[in-house]
Amino acid sequence: MALFKMIHLLAALVWVGGMFFAYVVLRPAAVETLQPPERLRLWDSVFRGFFHWVWLAIGLLLVSGFYLVYLYGGFAHVPRHVHIMLATGLAMIAIYVYVFFACYVPLSVHVSKQQWKEAGEQLGRIRKLVGLNLAIGLLTVGIASLGVALA
Repeated sequence: MALFKMIHLLAALVWVGGMFFAYVVLRPAAVETLQPPERLRLWDSVFRGFFHWVWLAIGLLLVSGFYLVYLYGGFAHVPRHVHIMLATGLAMIAIYVYVFFACYVPLSVHVSKQQWKEAGEQLGRIRKLVGLNLAIGLLTVGIASLGVALA
């Protein structure tokens, strides 16, 4: 069980920590130092690498999370905070899937065609949705921490 808890925690750290770094550190630095075409190329490259890790993290979170619920005897036997974590996690996954397919894929196409205005519009959408997902992710980490402490 400890191994699956560690896998679950590490996957969450990769995803939420990556969003925190990108949103709070990388984004302001990129705006401050790069012109739009270079900034858009940077984000296309950053997302390409990071999103591979997010897909892996999502898979690990789902497998480890559902396996841990199974070990506890199913959803009827887990504390309320586990149900809340599942709901917020599924919301994050839905937002991420939308960001990937509806925003990132078009962003990447626009960057490859040097369509900077259109790429910038997609990056703006991604920024807002990553901000939302980061807030939900931090809330989920808080719920997990408080839930474990109270259980």
